[in-house]
Amino acid sequence: MRLLLVEDNVPLADELAAQLTAAGYAVDWLADGRDADQQGACEPYDLIVLDLGLPGKPGLEVLKSWRALGVSTPVLILTARGSWAERIEGLKAGADDYLTKPFHPEELLLRLQGLYRRASGLANQPLLEVGGLALDESRQLCLRDGEAVALTAGEFRLLRYLMLHSDRVLSKTQLAEHLYDGETERDSNVLEVLVNRLRGKLGRAVIETRRGQGYRFGGLS
Repeated sequence: MRLLLVEDNVPLADELAAQLTAAGYAVDWLADGRDADQQGACEPYDLIVLDLGLPGKPGLEVLKSWRALGVSTPVLILTARGSWAERIEGLKAGADDYLTKPFHPEELLLRLQGLYRRASGLANQPLLEVGGLALDESRQLCLRDGEAVALTAGEFRLLRYLMLHSDRVLSKTQLAEHLYDGETERDSNVLEVLVNRLRGKLGRAVIETRRGQGYRFGGLS
């Protein structure tokens, strides 16, 4: 999943970007509210982590701008401000969740997982279970008939995204937009390799090919 991190504290942003990347997110980082306003409105992000105290344009104004344009991406506000009034103001502006600094990284990851599960119409349970397959996101492995199947980072990202959108046929372009950050070269051949590896580990039926359209999660046969 592709995530936009908007945070002007560079050491914190570096730490969060590393943790989010390790958790399987493709992370774009911005430190200025004006840049975030523009990029968040035109790029297909799955999740946004937004600080309020930003240079250029306050985070709250950025959020209001996104919502006015119809951007429905789930947004988690991340800020050192802890008053109830500011929390309410952020939620009224369209935030989906609120986390006050300091916080534990695991809490951020679990909140993001819950946000996206709900946005995808899925229950926020310990395991992502779709089509007879279970995915342990915290350990980045798949459980098939109770047996653990190890996944590479790329295999995990692809399988998770397909499972979260199991009702859709996803083109290679769509997958590349959501599996890679804005700085990574997007090669469709890499996607084909990952699809073939997952089929080899979980069975060919797990990913359907729709000729001329893309791929769809098929579940277990």
